[in-house]
Amino acid sequence: MTTVAIIDYGMGNLRSVAKAIEHVAPEHRIEVTSDPAVVAAADRVVFPGQGAMPDCMRELDLRGLRPAVLEAAASKPFLGICIGQQMLFENSEEGDVPGLGIFRGEVVRFRDADMVGVDGARLKVPHMGWNEVWQNSAHALWEGIPDGERFYFVHSYYVAPAEPALVAARTDYGVRFTSGVARANIFAVQFHPEKSAQAGLRLLSNFIRWTP
Repeated sequence: MTTVAIIDYGMGNLRSVAKAIEHVAPEHRIEVTSDPAVVAAADRVVFPGQGAMPDCMRELDLRGLRPAVLEAAASKPFLGICIGQQMLFENSEEGDVPGLGIFRGEVVRFRDADMVGVDGARLKVPHMGWNEVWQNSAHALWEGIPDGERFYFVHSYYVAPAEPALVAARTDYGVRFTSGVARANIFAVQFHPEKSAQAGLRLLSNFIRWTP
């Protein structure tokens, strides 16, 4: 039986992530875990999160999960969600805290000067709600998902990759920002597939079937 580990470092709505994956993968073992050994033994790993980047990095290290996350990101199908995407990068403006450094680039905040919609109205931060995701390149996790499909976002910060080839998707909110990244066995998104109705379930189902 295939095991999917959902990393629990004390941050984020893990129950909704687990329920969504259980829905698309009823034949798999889904384990929400803070045990590095369970993460190391899993066939696939999901790295979700909500909250402030400094708190997330601190809690990850307090639980001794950093080595297990780095190893999983180097060796098996790996899905990052929201803060779980941001933590893959080198540094975040949120608390000026270092990330895991798996990808080169920074996590930056939406600039007040950019927060103007096409109609001239002010846009709110955090960016909260449904928005289009434009696929930057073909990928197995986009299978069956139309370009420009809407997904659910809740965030004030977004990733700014140093390598353009990492960008898997973009979204417009005042600025056009990176809403998905991909390389080798890693796929990570700023939006919440577990809160994104059928499109989100399709992405999670694609992840379960993905053989990078």
